[in-house]
Amino acid sequence: MKIKLFTDTDLDGMGCAVVAKLAFGDAVDVSHCSYRNLNQRIDQFLQKEEHKDTKLYITDLAVNSTIEKKLNERHKNGGHVMVIDHHVTALHFNDYPWGHVLMEYENGKKTCATSLFFDHLVENGNLEKTPALEQFVDLVRQYDTWEWDENDNIVAKHLNDLFFMFGREQFKDDLIKRLKENPEQFQLTDMENMLMDVEEKKIERYIHAKNKQIVQRNVNDYCIGIVHAEQYLSELGNALNKKNPHLDMIVLVNVGTKKVGFRTIHDNVDVAKFAKELGGGGHPKASGCDLTEEAFKLFVTDVFHVEPIRPDPEKNEINVKDAPYGTYYENRKGEISFIKKDKDGMYTVTHEGKLLPERFSTFEKAEIYVKRNYQSWLRYDRDMNK
Repeated sequence: MKIKLFTDTDLDGMGCAVVAKLAFGDAVDVSHCSYRNLNQRIDQFLQKEEHKDTKLYITDLAVNSTIEKKLNERHKNGGHVMVIDHHVTALHFNDYPWGHVLMEYENGKKTCATSLFFDHLVENGNLEKTPALEQFVDLVRQYDTWEWDENDNIVAKHLNDLFFMFGREQFKDDLIKRLKENPEQFQLTDMENMLMDVEEKKIERYIHAKNKQIVQRNVNDYCIGIVHAEQYLSELGNALNKKNPHLDMIVLVNVGTKKVGFRTIHDNVDVAKFAKELGGGGHPKASGCDLTEEAFKLFVTDVFHVEPIRPDPEKNEINVKDAPYGTYYENRKGEISFIKKDKDGMYTVTHEGKLLPERFSTFEKAEIYVKRNYQSWLRYDRDMNK
């Protein structure tokens, strides 16, 4: 029987393709899609009579309502359909017998499409577990859910870096061969580890440069940081969030691919919901959408004239954060803000010589207020006597 797999273009999508190839071999035909072309390509597939008896899998991507109805009609007519996903925006597919969307396992660990597809294939006798395959699947899961960052599992991150370095098809073929030849253990080669050491330094330099290009603006109730980027998107989004915790999210604009990514580190911010309003979707802390005319106006045209915010100096010795004598901030207008702890242990903000009525329980909260409202940075030591 012929098998067709529609899946995403990222590491998780590639992982789905790997387990499908290991399960079905040459019988499976894989199409890597984006949200932009998924519905059209599936619609074309469904229209062809020759695909009537083909087993159809869709992983890591959600179709629109029109295709959803066509998939359900296919299932009612005896055709095979299986949608496997782990995004909150796809949970409604669980209403169908052909949908399987799960965000977390019973042990609390987050899922990914590769791990869910792997489980499905094993449970249905299509694929045999091996230690190496289980290790590979979990590395993909850890990277896709960002669990690797919590566990400091650098191998998961390196797997994604190699995926982009070598390209999807070459890396996919190499992984399938490696998993077949070494079923007992999955590991990177010495050459791959050496390449990753070099790549880490490149990523650090890239993050440092992009941190100087962030444009800040308010959208609805969110204070967002916008930056144009074409590579290392997950690492960049995470790093820029950590360097600028006053921002609710980082918006990554890629004009070349006409895509926008959203990343956050804050539990009270749901970027999947934010992306859905723009026609996209994803996870609560990592999502994306197409660079539509609306998104282009919001993240490019409307802020084209806006100067980037400046990073805080890293080598200050006098004007440092939470200093007992107070801390100074400055913005591009030359406005000065001063944060100091009062006699009650609360933090106050004086802006342009005027004491504000707000008081804050921690220095961090006071700093967030200053950065969000005045787009200020920690004043450099060299400017303190001006």
